[in-house]
Amino acid sequence: MTRQVHDQLAKEYLEELLKPLGTVETSKDVKSEVQEIDVWFVPTTTSTNSELGLLGKMAVTSCLFEPYRNAPNEIEIRSCLLKLYSVQSELLRQAKREKRSISEEELPFLWILTPTCSERILEGFGAKIKEGWEKGVYFLPKYQKAAIVAINQLSMTEDTLWLRVMGKGRTQNEAISEVVELSKENDKWDRLMEIFASWRKNLELNSDVNDEEARELIMSLSPAYLKQREEWKQEGIEEGRQEGQKDGQRLMVESLLAVRFGNLDEELSAIVSPLMELSLTERTQLLLNLSNLSREELLARFKVD
Repeated sequence: MTRQVHDQLAKEYLEELLKPLGTVETSKDVKSEVQEIDVWFVPTTTSTNSELGLLGKMAVTSCLFEPYRNAPNEIEIRSCLLKLYSVQSELLRQAKREKRSISEEELPFLWILTPTCSERILEGFGAKIKEGWEKGVYFLPKYQKAAIVAINQLSMTEDTLWLRVMGKGRTQNEAISEVVELSKENDKWDRLMEIFASWRKNLELNSDVNDEEARELIMSLSPAYLKQREEWKQEGIEEGRQEGQKDGQRLMVESLLAVRFGNLDEELSAIVSPLMELSLTERTQLLLNLSNLSREELLARFKVD
């Protein structure tokens, strides 16, 4: 289920980032037995968008983006290549019907985005680093028009930020925190906060409570959720499943405590009421810093032995 939530997030996330640069279509069907393409992008300009860094550099030509939650195996990579060649064949047939030619440069490129990639996979597909490109980006032989991006190998720089959000574990969590901080200074990224907040809600509803990876991700997304939640309240579209504002806030506090410490036992339940008595500013600040507090520190603050 976590993988399905990730796949949907990746599509919405890439669409939001790329739509100022061209036409974006998610879940695009192709005329064959191949499954749908995750993200299909056609640029309206040939200039690189520096604001998106490495992602902007990738998006200067028509391309397919295939993001993976877990590292794809050789069968899955071949499936991606089959999608690419199906699209290319469809474009060539269309050009023939319209009695026009289509150049090699006009045919789309495939970017396979994976959290990690083994040397075995890279060697098996002949994927290699290319001069002028970031470490972690491995190009297949020229005429295959495809590359594998090992997100965990990308440098921790602003240039790779937008791709690192689609990584996994610490790589992803740190990138999300960077984007959340960036959005405080630039309201252009507010829509990303909405996507992150929705992602967190879906994870909380659909993930196994014992899934440590999901719990860590929920914690990383919590600042975006808290920010967006206040906006939803102001717009009058607060979650209908919660009965009353106070009950909704209490449920959120209980949820954050359970995610941070694995479960909501008797000791933690006892601090919910005094925590709710804090001012909204104090409570929000405490919850935003929850990941930095140990259980003992939190209990000591509310004098729970």
